[in-house]
Amino acid sequence: MEFTAKQIASFIQGKVVGDENATVNTFAKIEEGKPGAISFLSNPKYTHYIYNTESSIVLVNEDVELTEKVKPTLIKVKNAYECVAKLLQLYQASLPKKKGIDSLAFVSPSAKIGKDCYIGAFAFIGDNVTIGDGSQIYPHTVIEDNVHLGNGCLLYPNVTIYQGCKLGNNVTIHAGSVIGADGFGFAPNAEGYDKIPQIGIVTIEDNVEIGANTCIDRSTMGSTIIRKGVKLDNLVQIAHNVEVGENTVMSAQVGVAGSAKVGKWCMFGGQVGIAGHISIGDKTFLGAQSGVPGNLKGNQTLIGTPPVNPKAYFKSIAIIHRLPELYKQINEMQKQLDELKGNNNK
Repeated sequence: MEFTAKQIASFIQGKVVGDENATVNTFAKIEEGKPGAISFLSNPKYTHYIYNTESSIVLVNEDVELTEKVKPTLIKVKNAYECVAKLLQLYQASLPKKKGIDSLAFVSPSAKIGKDCYIGAFAFIGDNVTIGDGSQIYPHTVIEDNVHLGNGCLLYPNVTIYQGCKLGNNVTIHAGSVIGADGFGFAPNAEGYDKIPQIGIVTIEDNVEIGANTCIDRSTMGSTIIRKGVKLDNLVQIAHNVEVGENTVMSAQVGVAGSAKVGKWCMFGGQVGIAGHISIGDKTFLGAQSGVPGNLKGNQTLIGTPPVNPKAYFKSIAIIHRLPELYKQINEMQKQLDELKGNNNK
């Protein structure tokens, strides 16, 4: 399927600079451009590629400053990165979707399957499961009894949804993720540990995307809750009774301990650790490998363990790197001080 620069500009409300009839049928990174491809330029570090790229069309920010003539047709927009995301979504939506139930899948007679769904080979659909219209269940995925999936859900291979969990509309879960495994609850006794039964569920609201091999544990009682619009990267751990607020995003290897409450529109870098039973305010931005032992107010950017303002953190790191030198200086000063004391005592 081909699109002209004029059609693309109309869709993303951009301005064409060059041939409005230039056509594209694929995407390419600007440094790997080829004829018939559309690329984008949003990071100034990549500006030099635009002078040699072979792409037919390039999306650029309105404020881009070019010092030489370029070969491709340009489409100027307010935010090139956001616009290419919209185009990629449009492209993906145009691809044909699989439909039908594979003969090698198991679907319980009591399950309710919506219209235009796909259930792949060796998938398992348990008793009283409800799957909404247009949802896609890829091979080897297991959906246990009494699970509810909304419309337009996409579960990739080897996803496991434990009994009773509830997923809203347009939820995407990538391969190997587990939703609703037992929370980590054990009570110590004289001989070891007694397991605390986890009788709650996981609730995932609309438009959530969960990366590969991520785990969201069921609650001890009630529900672990992932609010609408949340995006979780691969290898994220969400413990029992956690609540993650709307539109919060977490990078790979983030861990959130039990009963923590995370606000709306938060952003956590890779390997951030959140202690249990604490609250994180809305719009909290945590740098990679931050460790959070206590409550945090919202609307702030922090890094480190415990997290502090980035300027204070990097000043501290600079001092830490000087500690061997400072330690040596202190030892020298101590020797001199001891010598002065010795002379005064004579």
